[in-house]
Amino acid sequence: MEDQKTVADDSQIIQVVIDPSKNNIEPVSKEESRPVEIFDKKTSSSSLSLSEILKRFHAGYFRISMSLCSQALLWKILRDNSTDDAHAFRRVFRILPSASFSLLWSLALFALASLSLLYLLRCFFHFEKVKAEFLHRVGVNYLFAPWISWLLLLQSSPFISPKSTYYQVLWWVFMVPIVVLDVKIYGQWFTKGKRFLSTMANPASQLSVIGNLVAAQAAARMGWRESAMCMFSLGITHYVVLFVTLYQRLTGSSNLPAMLRPVFFLFIAAPSMASLAWNSISGRFDIAAKMLFFLSLFLFLSLVSRPTLFKKSMKKFGIAWWAYSFPVSILAAASVEYAEEVTSTGAHVLMLLLSLLSLLVLLLLLIFTAINTNMLTIPLHDPKSATKQ
Repeated sequence: MEDQKTVADDSQIIQVVIDPSKNNIEPVSKEESRPVEIFDKKTSSSSLSLSEILKRFHAGYFRISMSLCSQALLWKILRDNSTDDAHAFRRVFRILPSASFSLLWSLALFALASLSLLYLLRCFFHFEKVKAEFLHRVGVNYLFAPWISWLLLLQSSPFISPKSTYYQVLWWVFMVPIVVLDVKIYGQWFTKGKRFLSTMANPASQLSVIGNLVAAQAAARMGWRESAMCMFSLGITHYVVLFVTLYQRLTGSSNLPAMLRPVFFLFIAAPSMASLAWNSISGRFDIAAKMLFFLSLFLFLSLVSRPTLFKKSMKKFGIAWWAYSFPVSILAAASVEYAEEVTSTGAHVLMLLLSLLSLLVLLLLLIFTAINTNMLTIPLHDPKSATKQ
């Protein structure tokens, strides 16, 4: 009897557990099943939602346009300097069809216009996130990136002459935001306690310097020597202070996330851009330009000889990978001007190697980006750290 009773009790217990008609069991089964369906639907819809893309989009994506525009500028310099009496290594680039440069410039224009439109919509619909970027010590520096891209694209344009009115008007349009950001950021470095350079400095801070140098080069191409000297002095002065601060690896420069370590290549871009700007101002690649070029070349060798520094950042593709292309392209452009001045075989071999390397890096990044088209839908871990993606 006891065994039968036990069996009966057990069956009753089992019946209670599996009986879906009980009120205390039904909510549990719904909670276990419904969230999966809701989550799947929400995830699939958010991947196609413009609003979600705008939330996740940030100024760091302008690394893509900076890379394309700097490559277009490199091709323009190569094309303009590849004359009949040029060195044999330089005449190699004349085999490229003329339509290839127009295609590259058009691609850069399309990418930059698309990114600018997305960011403009982000400013309109999600201004609080733009404000969070401005307050972020890394993200604020990428607010220079759109204007750097437009100035590079303007200089490489095959349709607008530097002496034209359109060029001059566009220079003012793209230069004024850079100066406004300079006043705000450099002023904070000087006056605001928590915004001192020693605590805020990081490799991305060099974008503020690069913005001034690109504007100086564009002004020099127009023949506006005084404006070019003004922007160059503003950029090079802060570069010296910033470089020393970063070289000492103070608080701000030592805690960069591992995924952002490709930003270290901006150490190459700043002196390379300074050498190009000074070359445009002085009219020749003189001693000052050569010194800046040699500095950038040394920094390039220092970085490529330490691949373990970028090991963690290379495990998974991210938008930060585009930080490799822009500095290498600017270094290659500086090597072209250096080779034209020196005219030695070694200088032209260096120019050829760096130019091919910059093109190879760009092509690889385009391929990886085409494969990983879901970059814009990657969720952010912190609304204030958009640049960490």
